[in-house]
Amino acid sequence: MTLAVAARLARRELRGGLKGFHIFLACLALGVGAIATVQSVADGIRSSIAQDGQAILGGDVALHRLYEPATAAERAELDAAGRVAEVVETRGMARSPKDESTTLVELKAVDGAYPLYGKAELDEGGDLQAALAQRDGVWGAVADPEVAARLGLAVGDRIAVGDAVLQLRGTIAREPDKAGGNGFSIGPRLMIGRGALDATGLVQPGSMLAYDYRLALPRGSDAHAFATGLKTRFPDGTWRIRDDRDAAPSLRRTIDQLTMYLTLVGLTALLVGGAGVGNAVRAWLDARLATIATLKCLGAPGRLIFETYLIQVLVLAGLGIVIGLGVGAAAPPAVAALIDGLLPVETRIGVYPGALLLAAGFGLLTALTFSLWPLARAARTPAAALFRDRVAPRHIRPAAIFIAATALCGAALAALAVATASDTMLAAIFVAGAIAAIGLFHGTALGVMALLRRAPRPRRPGLRLALANLHRPGAPTPQIVLSLGLGLTVLAAIALIQGNMDRQIQDTLPGAAPSFFFVDVQKSQKDQFDALIQGTSGASDLAEVPSLRGRIVSVNGVPVEKAVVDPKTAGWVLRGDRGITYATAKPPKDKILQGEWWPADYDGPPKVSTSQEIAGAFGLKPGDRMTLNVLGRDIDAEVANIREIDWGTLGINFTLIMSPKPLSAAPHTWLATVKVPPAAEPGLQRAVTDAFPNVTTVRLKDALETVNALLSQIGTAVRSTAGITLLAGALVLAGAVAAGHRRRIYDAVVLKVLGATRGDVMRAFLIEYGLLGLLTAAIACVLGTIAAWGVLTYVMKIGWTFLPLTLLGTAGLCVAITLGFGFLGTWVALGQKAAPLLRNE
Repeated sequence: MTLAVAARLARRELRGGLKGFHIFLACLALGVGAIATVQSVADGIRSSIAQDGQAILGGDVALHRLYEPATAAERAELDAAGRVAEVVETRGMARSPKDESTTLVELKAVDGAYPLYGKAELDEGGDLQAALAQRDGVWGAVADPEVAARLGLAVGDRIAVGDAVLQLRGTIAREPDKAGGNGFSIGPRLMIGRGALDATGLVQPGSMLAYDYRLALPRGSDAHAFATGLKTRFPDGTWRIRDDRDAAPSLRRTIDQLTMYLTLVGLTALLVGGAGVGNAVRAWLDARLATIATLKCLGAPGRLIFETYLIQVLVLAGLGIVIGLGVGAAAPPAVAALIDGLLPVETRIGVYPGALLLAAGFGLLTALTFSLWPLARAARTPAAALFRDRVAPRHIRPAAIFIAATALCGAALAALAVATASDTMLAAIFVAGAIAAIGLFHGTALGVMALLRRAPRPRRPGLRLALANLHRPGAPTPQIVLSLGLGLTVLAAIALIQGNMDRQIQDTLPGAAPSFFFVDVQKSQKDQFDALIQGTSGASDLAEVPSLRGRIVSVNGVPVEKAVVDPKTAGWVLRGDRGITYATAKPPKDKILQGEWWPADYDGPPKVSTSQEIAGAFGLKPGDRMTLNVLGRDIDAEVANIREIDWGTLGINFTLIMSPKPLSAAPHTWLATVKVPPAAEPGLQRAVTDAFPNVTTVRLKDALETVNALLSQIGTAVRSTAGITLLAGALVLAGAVAAGHRRRIYDAVVLKVLGATRGDVMRAFLIEYGLLGLLTAAIACVLGTIAAWGVLTYVMKIGWTFLPLTLLGTAGLCVAITLGFGFLGTWVALGQKAAPLLRNE
């Protein structure tokens, strides 16, 4: 019966319109819309990966192995099962015969069956196999447009790779299996025929070649069952086998991580907007104090008051959520147009009910979490106290059941964020950090207000009024500090991290890092290579180490997948092969954390030195056993020591180093680094490429520029998403200004009647908002600095430098936002005439 009466009263009040609830709706719509958009786009990309699994993978089943092609028995097994396409990938140096300019490329050699699924498209049209075929004794090649641009080539020109001179016959518009790649690309694609690869001379013992076999099974075959059976039939095979259910694991992981991050950004916007929701509910209840007090005087119980206004909040929250869902359903096509061409898959955009339902759940829980407390307080406050609440508010706590309900909604909101994240640990840390940040901002604001109450009163009237407004009853100081502070903290942290990274890349690393990395130097070439480097003017710090690849098979007799003790750390170890070398002496810049290095003349059973990251992933300690598969041979080795690697030098670093005996006789190449003056870099690069066409030359300056550009893009993206949080904070600030608008008008009128000029009132109010902005900026800068220091020092493990100008920019932005909104609110208040207001009072 009470609920029916409450519904009738709520319906009557809602007829008055949405006045006072625009900020409420905007905050909910912004957060829900952001989450719905992110989830919908992610679901579209996942749907694309699932539907195009065969084309992305290149077949129903794909097999990947380093160094060695399939044996006769293995190839016979594949040929008997279905159609097979062979792809060989490596890195190489492409050269222009016209001017001898060079560029690093990702070389992909394909046979006549490629592609089994999907279609490779060229910008010029035509058939891929026809473009790659040998004509008049010259093999063809196609490339990413970037290759032609770097070398100044046009279609029809000659391009040299290794010992072969090819003809560039087209530029790649679409590579169907690009998303299913096996590693990080550091250069643009150059595609040639399988026969042309032999002509390049790049196939050498120990060269880093990746052999991929894609298999198209007969219609109706179970690809997963065949892949599982293949592992059983070839238990000693060193293949990495995938089926079309896991066509693009790297892309899927990236999408999952990006989705989680952006969803958490949307949730942060909702949490910040939650302060606006709470402000709006409080301001709305303040405007109805007389109504609520009158109902109570007429005998309305607290339950009826609570239910009446809860129904209204739920109706309005539903409207805000619907608006947000509308944005989430309409925005993905626009986002898809923006990212078109950036992803190696087609993005299928549609309406995904699961994504919209998740966003609606976040919005509803946010609205309840921040609305229940003020609603319950109003329902419990006596009628007489409600009449006095504006000038003498009483600190009345809601009933225990409502406190429990608020806590339950907050816990459900946190649980939903964690349960739907791809990395539950990171999501849990985010939730804990958000709660701590909210508590810190709110507590700091209350502490400052308490200090201001006890501080001596300044003589200047304007300053005295500004300070009093910061701690007066009903002051929005905690809400504004919280709402703007979270967004500004993120911006400050990101700006400091990017500033330190830029400084590291542009200033610190170039002075200490080598100029070049040289990959795949053959044993037979090493003496000539050394002579060429030593004959280069200004060359110094030549470092050379043997280079092999392998994978961890087992730890202490337990298969590697079951030996993991830290899944988060072990992920990158299990996903592929690792670089392995052998050495007689410890790398000079590495630090032994546990164990000892083997003697220089050690000739006993195999020993291995591992990095602390791998040791942590499997809980290793000196004396444990590791089995490594190198070139198809399992080597059981004792863990001799655990090292801390100095990654900051960008020199040659290996996570796994073995004693020399088991590997020195195996086929392998050498990896070298050298430092030369900048003026000598182009000449040395040309000389090495001309003398050793098979050697891949990586110029560190180019790599650093690529990394720096990538970091800038990431920084821009992160700042843009953090801007959503800042926008939510601005909405909350606007709501706080709007909620206090009536009080501002009254103050302005009284001050003008008492003789204050418009300038006096304007200065007082602007001082108030300026101090509020400075307080928020100070807290945000401190927290942002701590966060950036922690990420750089403990996560990225690079040096930290305090950048005061960056923080000054953040502080200036905060003060500008608060002053801007404060100026608008004050200007409107100053325009009100005194007589009508005083007569109404």
